[in-house]
Amino acid sequence: MTLPRLNGAIRAIEEKRVVVAPFIPPEISAAINASTGKFDVVVIEMEHNPFDVTNLRACLQFMLDRRQIAQSGSVVPTPTPFVRLPANGAEKSQWLAKQVLDMGVYGIIWPHIRTVEEAEAAVAACRYARPAGAPNYAPAGRRGDGPGIAARYWGLSQQQYYSRADVWPLDPNGEIVVGMMCESVEAINNLPDILKKVPGISVVIIGEGDLSQNLGYPRQYDHPVVVEAMATIRAICREHGVVCGHPHVDKNNLEDSVNAGYGWIMPLRSVSFYGIESGIAAK
Repeated sequence: MTLPRLNGAIRAIEEKRVVVAPFIPPEISAAINASTGKFDVVVIEMEHNPFDVTNLRACLQFMLDRRQIAQSGSVVPTPTPFVRLPANGAEKSQWLAKQVLDMGVYGIIWPHIRTVEEAEAAVAACRYARPAGAPNYAPAGRRGDGPGIAARYWGLSQQQYYSRADVWPLDPNGEIVVGMMCESVEAINNLPDILKKVPGISVVIIGEGDLSQNLGYPRQYDHPVVVEAMATIRAICREHGVVCGHPHVDKNNLEDSVNAGYGWIMPLRSVSFYGIESGIAAK
């Protein structure tokens, strides 16, 4: 069986579209509401909400819509569930990535990635081990083997899951997205090396709140220093061919965000509040 592209974020990027990926809290009611939204990804926000894998599993199950599956005749999820983890990059909490991937999520957003070493650890945590010398070997995978629930959630056999459960675009057939939050001056300074030396980072999302704190202008997103820092991040991403994400988008700044070159936008609430849907052409 030829499998379609499963991950909505990857599909949007390959089709030269802006990824629409709102945050939602890890709550069943939010998951049900999100399951009807016309967007590419839902990021279940567990950095500033409790990290509860049992509750995550319930949310993932309630995002499944039998009618949508029957009508589409496909196991492709709409929207695709991701998780933002609570651990900062420096903590290298690989077990957190293992737990949520084993529940069936298709992508992980890692907060506070600052160095090449931290970025390598983030990508490695999302990959299974393989023989030294295998194609696309590095960063060497460190994810423990326990795919039973994830394969079932994806609607695949275990062997099919293994063939797709790798990081994109490092593996062109992979369906797992590794995103990093760029939230400090240190991260900006190291970002060129991160994107040059660490294959497997699919998106760099600017953490405006923490970045503005680090720059000395907390939540003053229109301050010239903050605006300049964000422009620098976009330029670095553009130079390395990596999508750059904006985490605070609504109807008021949607057009400006797309025109500025953001390829990943994150409404803070369900897009039904803002009327923002997938299908936006990337600039």
